[in-house]
Amino acid sequence: MHAPNAIQRRASRQIHVGNVPIGGNAPIAVQSMTNTDTLDVDATVRQVRQLETAGADIVRVSVPTMDAAEAFGRIRQAVNVPLVADIHFDHKIALRVAELGVDCLRINPGNIGREDRVRAVVSAARDRGIPMRIGVNAGSLEKSLQRKYGEPTPEALVESALRHIDHLDRLDFADFKVSVKASDVFMAVAAYRDLASRIEQPLHLGITEAGGLRSGTVKSSIGLGMLLMEGIGDTLRVSLAADPVEEVKVGFDMLKSLKLRTKGINFVACPSCSRQNFDVIDTMNQLEERLEDVMTPLDVSIIGCIVNGPGEAKESDLGLTGGSPANLLYLDGKPAQKLRNDNLIDDLERLIRDKVREKQQREKDTIARSV
Repeated sequence: MHAPNAIQRRASRQIHVGNVPIGGNAPIAVQSMTNTDTLDVDATVRQVRQLETAGADIVRVSVPTMDAAEAFGRIRQAVNVPLVADIHFDHKIALRVAELGVDCLRINPGNIGREDRVRAVVSAARDRGIPMRIGVNAGSLEKSLQRKYGEPTPEALVESALRHIDHLDRLDFADFKVSVKASDVFMAVAAYRDLASRIEQPLHLGITEAGGLRSGTVKSSIGLGMLLMEGIGDTLRVSLAADPVEEVKVGFDMLKSLKLRTKGINFVACPSCSRQNFDVIDTMNQLEERLEDVMTPLDVSIIGCIVNGPGEAKESDLGLTGGSPANLLYLDGKPAQKLRNDNLIDDLERLIRDKVREKQQREKDTIARSV
C-alpha cells in the first residue's frame, strides 16, 4: 500500500551485542542508557525493565568504580535485555564486568593506559565473545587533538576514532562499533559521513547532549535523520535530558518514519482544525498512552474530518475519519462501521487490539504453514 523503502543501507561488518545483531542487514537497533545510581541495584533494574518494556534493544549502564562493577553483575543477572557497560580509564573494571557477563564494553582503548592493559581487555573480550564500542565525543577529545585543531571539528573526531581503532587493529580485534558524537548537528553529521567511508565496522549514531525532550528530539531527528536517509547507521541512541524511556520512543518513531523499523503502532493523525468532528488531540494522547505496550507493527490513521480522512484510512490497517452524525471506521482500507463520539476512545482501543490479535494470528498461521 505504501511506496517501498528506498534507503540503501551502508554495508558493514556484523557484530552481536548479546543476542542483538548490529550491522550487516540487521535492523537498526534502538538503545538508551540508565540514569540511576548503578550502586542502587533495585532502581537500576527497575529502569532497565522499563526501557525493555518500551522496546529498547540494548541498554547501557555506567560503571565508574569497582563497586559499580559488582552492582552491574547483580543487575545483569536480574534482566534479560543486553547490557553495555560504560567504562573510562580503569581497565580492571572492564576485566571484572567481562567476568560478570557484560554484553558489550563501551571503552576507548587509548584512555586506559599502557599497551598491556589494552591487550588484557581485548583478550578478555575475545575469549568471551564480547564486542566493544569506541565512543568519541566532541566534549572529551584528547588534549593533543585539542591543541592540533584548536577546537572540536569533524576531522578531530574522526582522527580520535582512528587512533582508538588503531589499538584494536594492532591486536587483530575487529568486533567493535564506533560513534563520533557531537552536540553540534553539522559536526556530528560530517564526522559520521567521513568515518563511514573509512571503516567497515558498524556505526552507533547519536547527537550527544542534544537537549530536553522537545529541543533534543528536534535536533536528534534532523542530525540522525540526515545520516539514516543516506544509509549510515546501525544502532542509535537519542540523547535527551528526559526520562530515558522517551529516548526509546523517539528512536523508534524516527525509524518508523523512514520505514527502517516497524515495531509498534505507526499513528497518522491530523493536527486538527474547526472541521474536526471529534477531539483529535485528546483521542491521540489517550490512544498513545493506552497502547504503549503494543509492539506488533500496525498503521493507524486518526483524522478529524472527511477532507483527508478517507485517503489516509484507505492506506491504513485501521483508520478513523470524522463525520456527522457518526465517524467512519475503515479496516484494511475499506469502510467497516460507524462509531459515535460516545465511548469513541474505548471503542478505538478495543478495535485496534482486535486488529493486533488478528495480525498476530495471521503471522502464527503463516509460520505454521511454512514448517
